[in-house]
Amino acid sequence: MAQDSPSSTASLVAALTELRATLSGVRLPLALPDADSARRAANDAVAQLDDYLLPRLGRLDAPLLVVVGGSTGAGKSTLVNSLVRAPVSAPGVLRPTTRSPTLVCHPDDAAWFTESHLLPGLARTTQHSDDPGTLRVVVAPALRAGLALLDAPDIDSVVADNRALAAQLLAAADLWLFVTTAARYADAVPWDLLRTARDRGAVTALVLDRVPPGAEAEIVPDLNRMRQANGVGEGPLFVIPESRLDGQGLLAESVVAPVRAWADALAGSAADRADVVRRTVGGAVAALAPVVLAVGAAADAQVAAARSLSGIVDTAYEGGVSAVGNGLSRGDLLRGEVLARWQDLVGTGEFMRGVQAKVAMLRDRVAAAVTGRPRPADELREALGSGLAVLVREAAAGAAEEAARGWRAHPAGGALLRAAPDLGSPSPGLAARVDVLVREWQQSVLDLVRVEAGQKRHIARVSAYAVNALGLAAMVAVFAATAFIPTGAEVAVGAGTTVAAQKLLEAIFGDQAVRELAAKAREDLLRRVRALLNGEADRFRAVLAADPVDESAPDALRRAGAEVARAARDARLGTVSPSPAEGGR
Repeated sequence: MAQDSPSSTASLVAALTELRATLSGVRLPLALPDADSARRAANDAVAQLDDYLLPRLGRLDAPLLVVVGGSTGAGKSTLVNSLVRAPVSAPGVLRPTTRSPTLVCHPDDAAWFTESHLLPGLARTTQHSDDPGTLRVVVAPALRAGLALLDAPDIDSVVADNRALAAQLLAAADLWLFVTTAARYADAVPWDLLRTARDRGAVTALVLDRVPPGAEAEIVPDLNRMRQANGVGEGPLFVIPESRLDGQGLLAESVVAPVRAWADALAGSAADRADVVRRTVGGAVAALAPVVLAVGAAADAQVAAARSLSGIVDTAYEGGVSAVGNGLSRGDLLRGEVLARWQDLVGTGEFMRGVQAKVAMLRDRVAAAVTGRPRPADELREALGSGLAVLVREAAAGAAEEAARGWRAHPAGGALLRAAPDLGSPSPGLAARVDVLVREWQQSVLDLVRVEAGQKRHIARVSAYAVNALGLAAMVAVFAATAFIPTGAEVAVGAGTTVAAQKLLEAIFGDQAVRELAAKAREDLLRRVRALLNGEADRFRAVLAADPVDESAPDALRRAGAEVARAARDARLGTVSPSPAEGGR
């Protein structure tokens, strides 16, 4: 990649920068099964972009960073010390070892590593430290310029922060020098990490440490078989026999000579270093594609879940509106006290006989029946309002229960309900708001009747009480609204109550005017009910809106990922050549 044009590298940096911003901005707030893993994948990708890819692409000719990783007690620090011929990294006697990682470089390379290029989130120090948030940089003249060694914490440390730091450092490596032992080379944890290196395209060299005399012939073939099976067999393998350490805790120079020769050759060859960088950068960029796909799929699932949860609420509360409408059409309210109050106001038998008389006589009889009798009218109005309020409250309670049931059955809804357990019941102030709704609707019906009466000369001067009585008749009619559909079908509830109300209104206003008046009153009532229940549904919507799903995230991820893929092709990162400077066995 060193021979690529600056413009192609700049385009790749720009694309990766945009992808980084997109990944870091992705929020997966709903508790779906894939959300946690997608968040971790996005965070890991952002960390590698910050710690390695963007700094490395900014300086392709910078010294190589070789991260020395491995299991607890594998001998990583001893190997690093032995390679530079000085005890620069203290081996841990107690486990787990809690210390900052140590980076060893030639003095000529110190400026690159002491400035926060790679791993910018770690503060630099030259002193021993137990703070895992610092990177200790040590110079060693015995190490050839062009290559640095970083002694990482144990990958299987019992301290989670140590394990996380080890993974972070390995992700920032140009090359992995992985140390295992003859006793532990088959452990699961190292192979999990080596497969991660394979998936990222990282160049990996393996050190088999502490091999007992005579065991190499048996262990090495088995180890190579495992390397091939796990797809990590390309890099060199170095075998270090069980050896005594000298007074400084170092292995003999002859013991580490193969590893030292490999490192020196790599450091001394600009072409080999460039090839390592190209392979590792190319692999790391390629490894972003499945991350973008996985995070994008998780973001798609979040959008779908948010819409589904919102749809559950919409359906439940629209069902509440329908329940009120159905209750009106069935005449549910025209029983019991409402029927008794209506009969008390008009007198069903006498009124029905009057229906059969002439319109003028009927109008006069009704006026006579209602004039001067305010108490029965007030009682009927109260009964109508009370029944309607009960119907609306029951619809609201049913809608809340239905919406909560739907959320509880949804993978993401249960967590939301646990955070807001009161959603399954109506809001505390609902009853008062329903009472206001009923009063305002009843007044609106009276206003409709008053307007209609004002357009009829023969009743324009009737008393306010007569208007109230006609309004009550309109309310009774609305409570059995199917009586007014164009087919002429009627719902006769309570010994002809609604028929009486309809005939009374038709006698006074005319058939068409009655149909329009009833339709307006019914539509007005359902509009008010819908607004009320929509306010109840907003409690659910507020929970979703408190930590909203970004519907633009999936497309933004796909666009950013596609741009990185295009820029990577332009930078010719797709071709991988054989592993450089192979040595050892």
